[in-house]
Amino acid sequence: MLSLRVPTPTSFRRLHAGRSRLSRDCLFSYSPSFVNRGVRLRVRSTKSEVALTPAEEEEEVTLPEELQPELMPKHVAIIMDGNGRWAKNQGLQPWDGHRAGVEALKEIVELSGRWGIQVLTVFAFSTDNWIRPRIEIDFLFSLFERSLKSEFQNLAKNDVRISIIGDSSKLPKSLLRLINEVEEGTKNNTRLQLIVAVGYSGKYDVLQACRGIAQRVKDGEIDVDEIDEGLIEQELETNCTEFPYPDLLIRTSGELRVSNFLLWQLAYTELFFAQELWPDFGRSGYVEALMSFQQRQRRFGGRKS
Repeated sequence: MLSLRVPTPTSFRRLHAGRSRLSRDCLFSYSPSFVNRGVRLRVRSTKSEVALTPAEEEEEVTLPEELQPELMPKHVAIIMDGNGRWAKNQGLQPWDGHRAGVEALKEIVELSGRWGIQVLTVFAFSTDNWIRPRIEIDFLFSLFERSLKSEFQNLAKNDVRISIIGDSSKLPKSLLRLINEVEEGTKNNTRLQLIVAVGYSGKYDVLQACRGIAQRVKDGEIDVDEIDEGLIEQELETNCTEFPYPDLLIRTSGELRVSNFLLWQLAYTELFFAQELWPDFGRSGYVEALMSFQQRQRRFGGRKS
């Protein structure tokens, strides 16, 4: 089942907690800690700073009243689409959109940890994105590396485990070293697992799983008759998590496709398509997607009696 949200006129765009640019010199920011205190949100401008009241902060600590804790998805996947279009609409450069996209991700990671979601998988860079201009690719990897470095300690402190999936053969060596450090340093964290798909595609994942299984058959480890769905699941890159199948996929920017993301794993995933561009997708958009998920009946091919 899928859901499509009706667009909101841009002149009445909601102001989401965490990060929503109001003008060139005014944007939202937030404190990354989400374990022992509320989210601290401010509108930062050249003229003044306005902090949230204690009541508003308390609202961020608990699960929103619209959501039922027993119906929360264990695994949410997100295609974070629309950074470039967001920047163009704002009269900015593409890399400004990517920076805003990072801020949007920080907020969703924080909310996911607060609200009891156990796995969050985000599509950061597709194998299909290699055709983009080299200058943009280099910027994206530089931004990814800087963001990992700057957020590593905060995520580790807040009990977030970080896993990176995808074809790492083309990634910069400095980024590979940092990925190894971050994965090792957070491997025992249990509050939330953040899986970042970089150099990833669903087709690539199935292909590398098939190659792995074929090699095991060739080496005499298994017989062809032993190949089943469970064995393929073990070879997919999402074998890094206890919950490899997303319950909910969210895609922003109004596009109605899965774009080669988690093709095997999405077999029975609920789909939600939001009209907002990724930097504009925040708390209220996340709540709306989760509410939609909680209103659905998941039958997995069966029939409800």
